[in-house]
Amino acid sequence: MTDTALREALHRAGYITDEALATTLWLAGELQRPLLLEGDAGVGKTALAVAHAAATGRRLVRLQCHEGLDLAQAAYEWNYGRQLLALRLHETDAQSVRESDLFARDYLLERPLLTALQSEQPCVLLIDEIDRADEAFEAFLLEVLADWQITVPELGTIKARHVPAVLLTSNGTRELSDALRRRCLYHWVDYPTLAREIAIVRTTLPSAESALVEQAVALVQRLRREDLGKTPGVAETLDWVRALHRLGHVSVPDDPEALAHTLACLLKTREDRFQFGPERVRQLLEGRQRQASEGVAIKASPHPAPAA
Repeated sequence: MTDTALREALHRAGYITDEALATTLWLAGELQRPLLLEGDAGVGKTALAVAHAAATGRRLVRLQCHEGLDLAQAAYEWNYGRQLLALRLHETDAQSVRESDLFARDYLLERPLLTALQSEQPCVLLIDEIDRADEAFEAFLLEVLADWQITVPELGTIKARHVPAVLLTSNGTRELSDALRRRCLYHWVDYPTLAREIAIVRTTLPSAESALVEQAVALVQRLRREDLGKTPGVAETLDWVRALHRLGHVSVPDDPEALAHTLACLLKTREDRFQFGPERVRQLLEGRQRQASEGVAIKASPHPAPAA
C-alpha cells in the first residue's frame, strides 16, 4: 500500500487527513518504527489509530496509560490463582511440582503489550496518552519499541511474531524522554483547518444540513481563538453539531439565549462557561454575520494543521 492509497483508505474509514500525516504514518509502517503523535486533546490522535486499524483490516490493541501503570497491567502477569490450584492438587506429592512447571507459559496472562507482540496476525498497537505514565514505565517500554520483544525473567525473552504498527499519543502533560523520542517517528497533530473540519463533520454526520455544518464549524474555529481554559477539539465540534441537529436546527440559531444553552457540548470548564453567557455569545454571532457580509474568510488556526 502506497502513502496515497493509505490516505484514501483512511478517508474511507472516516478519517480525513492530509498528505503529511498520511506519508508519516506510511513511513512508520515501512520502516517498522513507532509513530509518536503529539497535540492538544481532541485533535484526533486516538481516532487515527482506530481508523488505521480499520483501513488496514488489522486488530486494534489499546493500552490506556495512567499514573502508576505497571507491568502487570501493561505487559503480563502470572495467573496466581491457577498456580495455587496446581500446588493444592499436588499437596500429597509436592516434590512432583517443580518451579518451572508453575512458571510455564500456560500460567502467563497476556496484557496489551504482550498481546500485540504475540498476535497471530499483524495488529495496530495504540499506546494512548503515554505522557500520563511515569518514567519507570517509559524505560521498560524502550525494550518493546527498540527490539520488539519482552523479557520475562521466569521464561526468558519473548519476541514478536509480527511487528505491530505502533502509535503513541501524548497530550504534553509531561516531557517525554529523548530515548523514547529517538525510537519513534514524530508528527504534531494540530487543530484542523476550516475546510478540513467541515469535511470531517460532513463525513461523520452526513444527515446534518450543510448550512448548519458550515456555520457551526466556523463558530468553533472563532471560539478556539478566545482565551479558554479548555479549547474545544474536533470531538466537541461533532457533539455540538449533533446536538443542534437533534434539536431540529437547519442552521446555527441566531438567538443567543438558545445558543448558550447548547454550549455545554463545547465549553468544559466552569470559567469558560461563565464567560460565555448570552451577551458574549451575541458578540460571537455578530462577528460571524459581519464577516459573512464583508466576505472575509474566517481563519482556521494560527498554526498549520497537519490532520484532523
